[in-house]
Amino acid sequence: MSQKTYNTGYVFGITLVATIGGLLFGYDTAVISGAEKSIEAFFAIPLGLSSFVHGATVSSALVGCIIGGALSGLLSSRLGRKRSLLIAATLFFLSAIGSAFPESLVFPHGEPSFSLLILFNFYRIIGGIGVGLASAVCPMYIGEIAPAEIRGKLVSLNQFAIIFGMLVVYFVNWAIANGQEIAWINRIGWRYMFLSEAIPAFLFGVLVCFVPETPRYLALVRREAQALAVLKKINGSAERAQSILDEIKSTVSESVKGKLFSYGRIVIIIGILLSVFQQFVGINVALYYAPRIFESMGAAKDASMLQTIVMGLVNVIFTVVAILTVDKWGRKPLLIVGSVGMAVGMFAISALSFFNIIGISTLVFIIIYTASFMMSWGPICWVLIAEIFPNTIRGRAVAIAVAAQWAANYLISSTYPGMMEFSGAFTYGFYGAMAVLSALFVWKMIPETKGKTLEQMEQYWKK
Repeated sequence: MSQKTYNTGYVFGITLVATIGGLLFGYDTAVISGAEKSIEAFFAIPLGLSSFVHGATVSSALVGCIIGGALSGLLSSRLGRKRSLLIAATLFFLSAIGSAFPESLVFPHGEPSFSLLILFNFYRIIGGIGVGLASAVCPMYIGEIAPAEIRGKLVSLNQFAIIFGMLVVYFVNWAIANGQEIAWINRIGWRYMFLSEAIPAFLFGVLVCFVPETPRYLALVRREAQALAVLKKINGSAERAQSILDEIKSTVSESVKGKLFSYGRIVIIIGILLSVFQQFVGINVALYYAPRIFESMGAAKDASMLQTIVMGLVNVIFTVVAILTVDKWGRKPLLIVGSVGMAVGMFAISALSFFNIIGISTLVFIIIYTASFMMSWGPICWVLIAEIFPNTIRGRAVAIAVAAQWAANYLISSTYPGMMEFSGAFTYGFYGAMAVLSALFVWKMIPETKGKTLEQMEQYWKK
């Protein structure tokens, strides 16, 4: 573009507030990693619970994520994007306090029981609902606020915030546990780990009160004067704001409003497949089970944790690569390059596992795999989910896609240990095959959205 046509400071300011929801997404899903062994010591061992029950406790937030993703369409359509973010912030805050002190006002403090375990899981599920809600509404909010020229970059910032939130909580957990006796960590320390989330959750809730509702939602509910006011602040020009509002109004006044398949089934199917492929390539296996993967391939425990930190730094660096290139190169090229890189990484790891070859090569190919994901499918899947759906069905369509994503996450993560018992080579080969299929899916079915307004994408589906 020859001239910038938007208010940079204002747009980036409200985007950064929305990305705190992404940070909390990462924070809440990763906080359990530092507390997991203490939860086992506090609940599972004294109560004589099986490893299955302990595993269900550790992963209970995922159940909430599926629920939150499914509810996001109803809440964002009925209450608006901004109020949905406020609800997510409230759920994060309640979950942080409740998970830290599940006994509050109900049970004796520090005395484990099966009833207390159920209440702890309830609070973790509440946090998971917040994660599911934020995972859908944060990119949707940013996508509906952002000018078309920088929409990919701004929505990608949400993925950066997720990864950054994970890194922050790893350091917070380490700071709480550092230099402390194991008995203190198992009695009190794990509570502080969960409680620490209340700080960013409270900050998120306060700051969301000062951001506007999205102009697309305001137009959808016939609050056109408010929509125009927001568009003026974003674009800095009354004439341009009115032009954008007219374009938005032409889409939300369609007679097909309200029917999920108004624009055909293909757009919904594409949204679901984007979400499913993002999980079926095995990324959360690499993130959740990284130390176990490295240990199974011969690394000592200390070395495996160090290698996990290396992976974390790679995640951040290559997410930044995506942020810097998504609006220059486009969505499709990055997704296809990422799929090829993931396939190379996973097929190589499969071969190394088959021949039982252990060494630095394993780390190299896992880094190739995760770097390929973080520069492509990690952020850009969220970008596309935020921008491919027409205005009148976006809330519900995003909810379906996000619920499918969390369900696929649960399926892939829960089947990994059993698949590994069967064959490591088969397991990693399966993820490699999914990466190849994901490249073919993008090539054949995904439209390029770079530089297009959300309303132009709506016209595309009409055709």
